[in-house]
Amino acid sequence: MRWPLWRVAVVECSMEPALRAGDWLLVRRGGRIRAGQVVVARHPGRPELLLVKRAAELRPAGWWLTSDNLAASAVDSRRFGPVPPDLIEGRVLGRYWPLRRQ
Repeated sequence: MRWPLWRVAVVECSMEPALRAGDWLLVRRGGRIRAGQVVVARHPGRPELLLVKRAAELRPAGWWLTSDNLAASAVDSRRFGPVPPDLIEGRVLGRYWPLRRQ
């Protein structure tokens, strides 16, 4: 059984300033994705690798996923193209840890 809610840790700086390494996120599996939402997706070439990215645009081939921090040389759709909808695991509901940032 797969729970509809799960938690994911951020490990890189590609989504700064919105999300930072060490943040813990609550993610809802499935559901409707809209442009601008932060999602968890599987890397198209390495399905064992989970990515936390912003769903920028739905294209015929799938979602165009971007990083908020373009200077981080992040792995996103600029490198691998649109991500098929079946590789989108869910959308981020919010950050629950740390409770406050400095």
